[in-house]
Amino acid sequence: MRRRQFLSGVGAAALAWPIAARAQRAMPLIGFLNIGSAKERAHLVEAFRGGLKEGGYVAGKNVAIEYRWGEGNPDLMPKLAMELVERKVAVIAATGSFAPVMAAKGATKTIPIVFSGGGDPVRSGLVKSLNHPGGNITGVMTGSEVLSRKRLEVFKDLMPGARKIAYLSNPKNADGPVATYDLLAAAEAVRIHIEMIHASNENEIDNAFAAIKQLGADGLVVSADPLFLTRREQVVSLAARNAIPASYAFREFPLAGGLMSYGTDIREAYRQAGAYTARVLSGARPADLPVVQVNRIELVVNFKTAKALGLAFPRDFLARVDEVIQ
Repeated sequence: MRRRQFLSGVGAAALAWPIAARAQRAMPLIGFLNIGSAKERAHLVEAFRGGLKEGGYVAGKNVAIEYRWGEGNPDLMPKLAMELVERKVAVIAATGSFAPVMAAKGATKTIPIVFSGGGDPVRSGLVKSLNHPGGNITGVMTGSEVLSRKRLEVFKDLMPGARKIAYLSNPKNADGPVATYDLLAAAEAVRIHIEMIHASNENEIDNAFAAIKQLGADGLVVSADPLFLTRREQVVSLAARNAIPASYAFREFPLAGGLMSYGTDIREAYRQAGAYTARVLSGARPADLPVVQVNRIELVVNFKTAKALGLAFPRDFLARVDEVIQ
């Protein structure tokens, strides 16, 4: 190779390297903040990435995602949110409950935040209004907490003879009191006595089921709290061990062996959160993106679990079922 050709090649390579490096640095970085764990929410991450793809972003190709998992501990959220801020992410997707989005809100006033959660974002002070969020936060409402009344009514349709129902909730959930109020109102209307049972960690869940067994409750309604979703294998196992018919908020429970669920399809919530994140990456401002609500409500039942409990689903009840787990 001639000297002139060699120097020309070296010069081209030297110019190409900074261009490649700048292109790599230009790939936007999403901070994904979730109160759960990577393993038990892998299907929800897949839904989130599906929403991103709809908006033109594919993880590993033109966007990067950095994950932070709380492993069911809301106290970790502020620290994990600050880590993402320090990583200079382009947007924070705060999912799983309002704990991550409240932590993200406390960590930054400038980085766009897209949330997915079950409470009321206006009442919680996250946004000024649903149609005009007005700040750096927008997202997706699942409406899971406000379905507690309907969840009890559906459970009553399955077990018309039930008179005493235990309600398992997490006292540390800021949205819990609203759901509890709705449930108690529904219980009074259908003449069911509600026994309140609280649990805020793994050990307390064990103790809660011991208390439910002692009460002699006819059944159990589990609140739409992220702790119970994260610990669903434990909750479902304890319900089966104690032969307690239980109603849950999400289809993930009957998939794990729970009796039934009535609530929002949270896969759809994560997909929409991914699509909103893509819009923010493309230049949309959270202040101008209305908060959306997932309208897909589904009733899911597990036949095998019903048989083990000695329960039969009435024909008119089955006509309303969206999915049957055999």
